[in-house]
Amino acid sequence: MSLSSGFGFFSWSNPPPPQPFSGDSTSSTPKTPKTFSMITNDHDRRKQISVRGIAQVENVTNIKKAFNRHLHFSIIKDRNVATDRDYYFALANTVRDHLVSRWIRTQQHYYDKDPKRVYYLSLEFYMGRTLSNTMMNLGIQATVDEALYQLGLDIEELQEIEEDAGLGNGGLGRLAACFLDSMATLGIPAYGYGLRYEYGIFKQLIRDGWQIEEPDDWLRFGNPWEKARPEYMLPVNFYGKVVKEEGKSKWIDTQVVFAMPYDTPVPGYKNNIVNTLRLWSAKAENHFHLKFFNDGDYVQAVMDRNLSENITRVLYPNDNMFLGKELRLKQQYFLVAATLQDIIRRFKSSIYGNREAVRVNFDTFPDKVAIQLNDTHPSIGIPELIRLFVDVEGLTWDQAWDICIKTYAYTNHTLLPEALERWPVSLMQNLLPRHLEIIYEINQKFMNTISDRFPGDFERMRRMSIVEEADQFGEKRINMAHLCIVASHAINGVAALHSDLLKSSTFRDFYEFYPDRFQNKTNGITPRRWLLLSNPSLADLIVEKIGESWITNLDELQKLKEYANDAGFLDSIRRVKLENKQQVAQYLSDEYNVQINAASLFDVHVKRIHEYKRQLLNILHVIALYNRIKENPNIDMVKRTVLYGGKAAPGYHMAKQIIRLITAVAEQVNNDSIVGDRLKIIFLENYRVSMAEKIIPAADLSEQISTAGTEASGTGNMKFMLNGALTIGTLDGANVEMAEEMGDDNIFIFGMNVDEVEALQKRGYSSQEFINKSPMLKQIVDQIENGMFTPEDPTQLRDLSNMLRHHDRFMVCADFEAFIESQDKVADTFRDQEKWSRMALYNIASTGKFSTDRTITEYAREIWGIDQFESSLPAPYENEKAE
Repeated sequence: MSLSSGFGFFSWSNPPPPQPFSGDSTSSTPKTPKTFSMITNDHDRRKQISVRGIAQVENVTNIKKAFNRHLHFSIIKDRNVATDRDYYFALANTVRDHLVSRWIRTQQHYYDKDPKRVYYLSLEFYMGRTLSNTMMNLGIQATVDEALYQLGLDIEELQEIEEDAGLGNGGLGRLAACFLDSMATLGIPAYGYGLRYEYGIFKQLIRDGWQIEEPDDWLRFGNPWEKARPEYMLPVNFYGKVVKEEGKSKWIDTQVVFAMPYDTPVPGYKNNIVNTLRLWSAKAENHFHLKFFNDGDYVQAVMDRNLSENITRVLYPNDNMFLGKELRLKQQYFLVAATLQDIIRRFKSSIYGNREAVRVNFDTFPDKVAIQLNDTHPSIGIPELIRLFVDVEGLTWDQAWDICIKTYAYTNHTLLPEALERWPVSLMQNLLPRHLEIIYEINQKFMNTISDRFPGDFERMRRMSIVEEADQFGEKRINMAHLCIVASHAINGVAALHSDLLKSSTFRDFYEFYPDRFQNKTNGITPRRWLLLSNPSLADLIVEKIGESWITNLDELQKLKEYANDAGFLDSIRRVKLENKQQVAQYLSDEYNVQINAASLFDVHVKRIHEYKRQLLNILHVIALYNRIKENPNIDMVKRTVLYGGKAAPGYHMAKQIIRLITAVAEQVNNDSIVGDRLKIIFLENYRVSMAEKIIPAADLSEQISTAGTEASGTGNMKFMLNGALTIGTLDGANVEMAEEMGDDNIFIFGMNVDEVEALQKRGYSSQEFINKSPMLKQIVDQIENGMFTPEDPTQLRDLSNMLRHHDRFMVCADFEAFIESQDKVADTFRDQEKWSRMALYNIASTGKFSTDRTITEYAREIWGIDQFESSLPAPYENEKAE
């Protein structure tokens, strides 16, 4: 990539300091007209800038100076040898400069005001890319865009170089990322705590139609957004034994691993507040075992160090499935052990820059600390906090227990029994013996409480015990969800239906025992990333009609309903959608060599591949469409492009079979000349956050078709809704509330509800009975069984057909006919483009409830006990009058 003369800037002896902006980036200073050859056309360029603000000449100059300075002094390159990746790192450092002062000032402000702080503990943070999101939240997009243009660089090309930070499997990790954005935007003093996995969620390749996993080496070229903090490195202990000394327990003979923190800034939207995401990385002790040196086995000494550091080597690529692996428990304890030491240190110091313990009375701990457990993954933090209080700080058990309950809150994310964590007692005894002692004591006191309230009800005690009875292999287990409920002051589900099912089914006994602890906090998404950033054309259109306040108050979108009968506005919505679809069609042509009709219905099903999410039901419908065309080649049907994306856990055989069926059907359909462009199918390889930002704005139809009662909430459904896609879905998770918000006329609901699913299960569900009643379904199951789509190996997908006939746990066959009928209604509605656009408008206008700003506000007030938010701080170049 060549550079213009704007790059001749390497003659100084001392680099200039980063230049502050002289004013808000939305200044009305006119932009110098020029021809924008690097973007599609002038119109597109103006649209991009209008939603990002207008660049000031002075600010553009400062960005260019800072960029050149970083290329020269940070990257140590000049224009003759710099690569695109060098330019990306120079740009990332330039943008980070504008974060640093805000970041430091935010932390100074928190120490000065000493507010209650929120600590969000999660084993997953699915952050995606940082550069574009940071520029947007700082309000410097237009300025950076113009500066790079003048330097002869294309900002979009540089953004594509950034690796996704894929430190999560799916919805749970992405929710955590959206929560961080909202907490910073709302001005809540919050810290995310997680693990800095060296390898994130695996890179998915599709080879010969099958999923192949490759390591996601996202740190290979470095991460410009993180800052190592070795001065806060902390020890974490494993194994060993417990001894009693003067009536007190002491954990001795442990193996020590050190936790090194890496901090990433999390900026709020244009409010000068920057919170922190702290990720821990495992480091071995800084010495070798002398024995190995004496034996001359230097290599073995080094290998032992590597074993210690394996703790944060890789993210477990599984969700909604509990794997009782020792390394996973090690990861969970490593996170909470380091984090709780850090929280207690911060609580004690309380004065900015002070390393001494100023506050030593722990009675006020719950007034200054709120800890949110993102599912049961960090739940071992409960006995760890008790251990620190009792064994280290010298509190009594009753004091420690009282503080623990007031401090912790627990979010449940799943109704699937196989996803609930139950750790073997033998594993915990070996790895964390002191914690097992504490759990036993918690359970004994809890059993005594139950016995007092329900004398002689031993069955209830068995059901509610944290320590479960031995299974057929003689193994007792620790039920971590039960531990969370007993030791937390608040337990919440993530959608109204999900929370009701927790109370009526999954945790019914506990709800009867602790009715005041259970709450609902319906999930959300951040509108900054999922509309303003990923769909600027639609964001621009909305701003033209109702202004910008919706960006931080999504309820403002309700005003769009006034334009439901405005033909011009509906036409504009259609035009924006078509532009997005044309871009995706070009992307698919380039990546997959499949020619897509951009006017076709874009039917999108993107999420983790799992039986309960029923990608299988969707592909059965696609096969039904294919069969219709083959039976009647002249059939008049709505053209449809079906896009699938998502990763199957490496050991999940049935999920991989579903991917293979999709790719096999795609290969046959896409190459059938009779079908032509009426039906195209593409499986999107390595679906991730940055790909979602491309695909979601182009979707017409969002597939949210899980079996009723299995999806806790979903957040992909909300992203599609916000971007004007219509939903076809069951009454499951947040779909229920989405339908309530937009009205039943603006969503395609089909299939059984929770009560009907339960009734069918009780009656005795036979999938073969449904197959026999449906000639269409019978034909499709026979086709799969007989190898129609895999002629090279007719038995290749027989496990799928056998599952459909005999083990259809998620009732695909029961909902099939209703799904086909609903999809036909979708096609009929799509023919009426004005009606479709009006429904899309109602979807967009009804998303106010599904902002994480609303979700986090509810958490803050109803769980964390925080009523006052610091909405903004002064910019770095302003006087600190507000403080």
